[in-house]
Amino acid sequence: MESAARYTQIKVSVAPGIASAFKEACFASNVSMAAVLTEFMASYSKCPAKPKALPDYSTRRRRRAAIKEIIAQLELMKAWEEKVLDNTPENLQGSGVYDATEEAVSSLEEAIDILAEFWMVP
Repeated sequence: MESAARYTQIKVSVAPGIASAFKEACFASNVSMAAVLTEFMASYSKCPAKPKALPDYSTRRRRRAAIKEIIAQLELMKAWEEKVLDNTPENLQGSGVYDATEEAVSSLEEAIDILAEFWMVP
Protein backbone atom coordinates (compact mmCIF):
# COMPACT_ATOMS: atom_id res chain seq x y z
CA MET A 1 0.00 0.00 0.00
CA GLU A 2 1.44 3.33 -1.01
CA SER A 3 1.53 6.08 1.55
CA ALA A 4 -0.20 9.25 0.51
CA ALA A 5 1.80 12.45 0.63
CA ARG A 6 0.64 14.90 3.23
CA TYR A 7 0.56 18.58 2.56
CA THR A 8 -0.22 21.45 4.85
CA GLN A 9 -1.73 24.45 3.21
CA ILE A 10 -0.45 27.76 4.45
CA LYS A 11 -2.03 31.01 3.42
CA VAL A 12 0.40 33.88 3.29
CA SER A 13 -0.97 37.34 2.81
CA VAL A 14 1.35 39.69 0.96
CA ALA A 15 0.96 42.70 -1.22
CA PRO A 16 0.03 41.73 -4.81
CA GLY A 17 3.18 43.39 -6.15
CA ILE A 18 5.42 41.28 -3.90
CA ALA A 19 3.58 38.07 -4.79
CA SER A 20 3.85 38.90 -8.48
CA ALA A 21 7.58 39.68 -8.21
CA PHE A 22 8.17 36.41 -6.31
CA LYS A 23 6.30 34.44 -8.95
CA GLU A 24 8.23 36.10 -11.78
CA ALA A 25 11.58 35.57 -10.03
CA CYS A 26 10.84 31.87 -9.53
CA PHE A 27 9.72 31.52 -13.15
CA ALA A 28 12.81 33.36 -14.44
CA SER A 29 15.07 31.14 -12.31
CA ASN A 30 13.19 28.00 -13.38
CA VAL A 31 12.58 27.14 -9.71
CA SER A 32 9.36 25.92 -8.17
CA MET A 33 7.69 28.42 -5.85
CA ALA A 34 6.81 25.54 -3.55
CA ALA A 35 10.46 24.46 -3.41
CA VAL A 36 11.59 27.97 -2.50
CA LEU A 37 8.94 28.29 0.21
CA THR A 38 9.72 24.81 1.57
CA GLU A 39 13.41 25.62 1.80
CA PHE A 40 12.62 28.95 3.45
CA MET A 41 10.32 27.34 6.03
CA ALA A 42 12.86 24.59 6.75
CA SER A 43 15.57 27.19 7.25
CA TYR A 44 13.30 29.36 9.37
CA SER A 45 12.22 26.48 11.59
CA LYS A 46 15.72 24.96 11.73
CA CYS A 47 14.41 21.66 10.35
CA PRO A 48 16.08 19.91 7.43
CA ALA A 49 14.03 20.09 4.24
CA LYS A 50 15.52 16.88 2.93
CA PRO A 51 15.95 13.76 5.04
CA LYS A 52 19.53 12.99 5.98
CA ALA A 53 21.13 9.78 4.83
CA LEU A 54 21.10 7.00 7.40
CA PRO A 55 24.30 6.67 9.41
CA ASP A 56 26.68 3.89 8.49
CA TYR A 57 26.60 1.20 11.17
CA SER A 58 28.43 -1.39 9.09
CA THR A 59 31.19 -2.05 11.61
CA ARG A 60 31.09 -2.95 15.28
CA ARG A 61 33.30 0.04 16.07
CA ARG A 62 30.75 2.43 14.54
CA ARG A 63 27.86 0.74 16.33
CA ARG A 64 29.69 0.94 19.66
CA ALA A 65 30.45 4.62 19.06
CA ALA A 66 26.75 5.25 18.37
CA ILE A 67 25.76 3.35 21.52
CA LYS A 68 28.26 5.41 23.54
CA GLU A 69 26.58 8.59 22.24
CA ILE A 70 23.16 7.23 23.19
CA ILE A 71 24.41 6.31 26.67
CA ALA A 72 25.87 9.81 27.08
CA GLN A 73 22.49 11.34 26.16
CA LEU A 74 20.66 9.02 28.56
CA GLU A 75 23.09 9.94 31.35
CA LEU A 76 22.50 13.62 30.64
CA MET A 77 18.73 13.13 30.84
CA LYS A 78 19.15 11.14 34.07
CA ALA A 79 21.24 13.95 35.56
CA TRP A 80 18.51 16.47 34.71
CA GLU A 81 15.82 14.28 36.25
CA GLU A 82 17.95 13.81 39.39
CA LYS A 83 18.38 17.58 39.58
CA VAL A 84 14.58 17.93 39.46
CA LEU A 85 14.30 15.42 42.32
CA ASP A 86 16.92 17.25 44.36
CA ASN A 87 15.18 20.60 43.86
CA THR A 88 11.68 19.35 44.67
CA PRO A 89 10.30 20.96 47.83
CA GLU A 90 9.56 18.62 50.74
CA ASN A 91 5.81 19.18 50.57
CA LEU A 92 5.77 17.84 46.97
CA GLN A 93 7.90 14.78 47.65
CA GLY A 94 5.71 11.71 47.37
CA SER A 95 3.41 13.40 44.87
CA GLY A 96 2.51 11.80 41.55
CA VAL A 97 4.95 13.96 39.62
CA TYR A 98 7.74 13.19 42.07
CA ASP A 99 7.04 9.46 41.84
CA ALA A 100 7.00 9.62 38.03
CA THR A 101 10.34 11.43 38.07
CA GLU A 102 11.81 8.78 40.39
CA GLU A 103 10.52 6.09 38.02
CA ALA A 104 12.10 7.92 35.07
CA VAL A 105 15.47 8.01 36.83
CA SER A 106 15.20 4.32 37.61
CA SER A 107 14.25 3.48 34.02
CA LEU A 108 17.10 5.57 32.63
CA GLU A 109 19.58 3.83 34.94
CA GLU A 110 18.28 0.46 33.81
CA ALA A 111 18.50 1.40 30.12
CA ILE A 112 22.06 2.66 30.57
CA ASP A 113 23.07 -0.54 32.37
CA ILE A 114 21.49 -2.77 29.71
CA LEU A 115 23.14 -0.91 26.82
CA ALA A 116 26.53 -0.77 28.51
CA GLU A 117 26.42 -4.46 29.45
CA PHE A 118 25.19 -5.70 26.09
CA TRP A 119 27.64 -3.62 24.07
CA MET A 120 30.42 -4.00 26.66
CA VAL A 121 30.91 -0.26 26.74
CA PRO A 122 33.31 0.87 29.48
